[in-house]
Amino acid sequence: MDEDTTRDHVVPGSDGELETPDVRGYDFRGDFDFEAMLAAYETTGFQATHLAEAVEIAEEMQREDATVYLTLTSNIVSSGLRETVAYLVREGYVDVIVTTAGSLTEDVIKTAKPFKMGEWDADEAALREEGINRLGNIFVPSDRYVWLEEYLYDFFEDFFAEEKVRTPTAFARELGETLDDEDSVLKQAADEDVPVFCPALTDAEVGNFLYYYRQGYDSEVGIEILDDYDSLIENGLLAETTGLIAVGGGVPKHHAIMTNLFRGGADYAIYISTGMEGDGSLSGAPPSEAVSWGKIKEENTNYTQIEAEATLVFPMLVAGAFT
Repeated sequence: MDEDTTRDHVVPGSDGELETPDVRGYDFRGDFDFEAMLAAYETTGFQATHLAEAVEIAEEMQREDATVYLTLTSNIVSSGLRETVAYLVREGYVDVIVTTAGSLTEDVIKTAKPFKMGEWDADEAALREEGINRLGNIFVPSDRYVWLEEYLYDFFEDFFAEEKVRTPTAFARELGETLDDEDSVLKQAADEDVPVFCPALTDAEVGNFLYYYRQGYDSEVGIEILDDYDSLIENGLLAETTGLIAVGGGVPKHHAIMTNLFRGGADYAIYISTGMEGDGSLSGAPPSEAVSWGKIKEENTNYTQIEAEATLVFPMLVAGAFT
């Protein structure tokens, strides 16, 4: 084989020039410009480009006056992103929240007792002896849950006083009304009349304490979830345009896209996820898979996924599209 033939294998060349933008990042020379840096993400490549797409889609949601669904898992409230979510609700950027029971319990705890910075590489057995629970590199002393139990027992008495069977949205709203913390997601949601759907309300300390309350105080109390499901579907049907911002996966993400199925799919969707598509789980499923189910409408630029951990990119999305 001659040299020209081997060279063709190694450097085959290409025909013509691509018409797409040049890859180019932010130029840090001169005065720093945050907006210009975010704009440069569009041509930075990889997940930065997806974040730039997400900013554009979020801005389009606002221009189209879309009903915005924010879905989040409890670790978002465990972290410093709690304040970011509260901001979005306070400023009127969010119309519907779908979340987990852990978000509710941890939001309430943080109104009175902070979570503390810890470390990933900790002695778990020693933490257990000290009564400290670990969430990644965040530590939560167990006395927080002792306090929460007392707080919720007082709340349960009033909450179930006139109606024995209530919905998760009523639970979240009335619980939020008892809180006095401007950084509380539940308080802001109650103040701004933003419904907080929690289809898996028993999957955290709320469920544990409801169990103990029903066993020890009132055997007739209960939580009805189907009424909330009806409401979520019907409100989606009435919306002219809907947009989803799914921070993490699980039940909240699927509840939002599933109820949008009834209206022919969501008009816009932004996913922030570290889930792996290869395992076939909903948490790792990209927006394009939801298109195949009819849960998201198919347009050229109406959805994107940022494959990154939320604490890194969610504040950037909010800064770029909502401030």
